[in-house]
Amino acid sequence: MTQSSALRTAASHSALRIPHSALVVPARRPRRLRQGATLRAMVRETTLDAADFIYPLFVVDGQGVERPIGSMPGHAQRAVDRLAPVVAELGPLGIPAVLLFGIPARKDATGSGAWDPQGPVPRATAEIKRRHPALVVIADVCMCEYTDHGHCGLLADAQGTVLNDETLALLGRAAVAYADAGADIIAPSAMMDGQVAAIRAALDAAGHAGVPILAYAAKFASGFYGPFREAAESAPRFGDRRGYQMDPANGREALRELALDFAEGADMLMVKPAGPYLDIIAAARARYDLPLAAYQVSGEYAMIKAAASQGWIDERRVALESLIGIKRAGADLIITYYAQEAARWLAEERDGPTHDSR
Repeated sequence: MTQSSALRTAASHSALRIPHSALVVPARRPRRLRQGATLRAMVRETTLDAADFIYPLFVVDGQGVERPIGSMPGHAQRAVDRLAPVVAELGPLGIPAVLLFGIPARKDATGSGAWDPQGPVPRATAEIKRRHPALVVIADVCMCEYTDHGHCGLLADAQGTVLNDETLALLGRAAVAYADAGADIIAPSAMMDGQVAAIRAALDAAGHAGVPILAYAAKFASGFYGPFREAAESAPRFGDRRGYQMDPANGREALRELALDFAEGADMLMVKPAGPYLDIIAAARARYDLPLAAYQVSGEYAMIKAAASQGWIDERRVALESLIGIKRAGADLIITYYAQEAARWLAEERDGPTHDSR
């Protein structure tokens, strides 16, 4: 509505000359606290800060490699020697942590590259901690990036049935390799039953009793992972992961998964994906007092990027709105591919002139 049309509308309303006695007078007026950006900020219930974000990185073997990820604009697979410029930006932006995924040069049936001390994640961890000791390095622990079949553990048959208990030992070996390299937090994501207890035992036995575990406790078999599988080169060659990742329809089961990881000694819990599972985040927040993370996954990021590229949405506004929704649901930490951009936007809002956006 233009200013002139708004004035005409106001004049026509005035011409109605509604008697004051005929007006319905609200008992409460919530709009009183929405008058202006400063007042809205004063009464804001949930705040978003760069310190809430964890930035995922995809690390490959080799040197000088930097391959853009087509379905995730702004992100790339990078060799260890190409990480420095990206990582150097995080501290000044206030982003406290990175989450590392490794893509080895060679894959095999057992995923042996996952515990190679010269693999991409251990090498990246050591280099990041050497240059930026205060930056928290979180190492994802799963087999899918390292197996030639793309599943998250050892296979029992050609149909893609994963051997749970036999895989636990391999996850433990990978966790120890990452902790040996200096990882601050271990994040198991394979959704194997008992993985937190197995990794805790392996870390303790290797002298890493002080390394915490961030458990992918409720990880759903989601269609929102598509771009990630391009980024991590981890799509299953056959079958799918519904035999070990959770059915999206099951909320009560998610709470059981959270309870199991809590009981096994997880130091932090995670829900993945975030946006379609805000109810699970809220339920987890209500039940557990551990730090709670939520993963805004690749598909969530890619959808916003794609819609924004067509001019259908305001990218900045929608991205920040999606993140505040995750925080409002109860997440303490948000793993997001928007971490860098969101941190810059928040800094601009904090440092720039106050303005009204209606």
